[in-house]
Amino acid sequence: MARPKPATFDKHRVAADNRRAKFDYHIEDTYEAGLALQGTEVKALRAGEASIKESYAEVRDGQVWLINANIPEYSHGNRLNHEPRRPRKLLLHSREIERMFGAVERKGMTLVPLSVYFNRTGRAKVELALAKGKQAHDKREAVKDRDWKRDKARLMRERG
Repeated sequence: MARPKPATFDKHRVAADNRRAKFDYHIEDTYEAGLALQGTEVKALRAGEASIKESYAEVRDGQVWLINANIPEYSHGNRLNHEPRRPRKLLLHSREIERMFGAVERKGMTLVPLSVYFNRTGRAKVELALAKGKQAHDKREAVKDRDWKRDKARLMRERG
């Protein structure tokens, strides 16, 4: 019998974060995926200069690819340095890939990377979410709720 997966991922050191994803999308499901990287990409990620703000993932030929993620060239790399915005393969189980493909095709959902991080063993991982885009009125509602929670906390602090 397989061990159940933990509810949260073991994020030891976050290399890149997509902070707008939770504002722009309704997050349905999250997955942890490995990243197939070249040597200089790992060193550039450890330097913490990566950006996944405009990136997304797509399923092509039974594989999941991270598109438009920017991992800048490593400053001390040689002529074998990597290309900054190349598509990178995500490592997932075939059952997870099929589930993602079905959700994207049938339900019109999007695969959005939430963060790139290193786990405790030093492996680069991507937290990938199945998400549905928010409308403008949903975003206004989220801002209104956030402001009310902030005001409520302020009032509770003042009154003891």
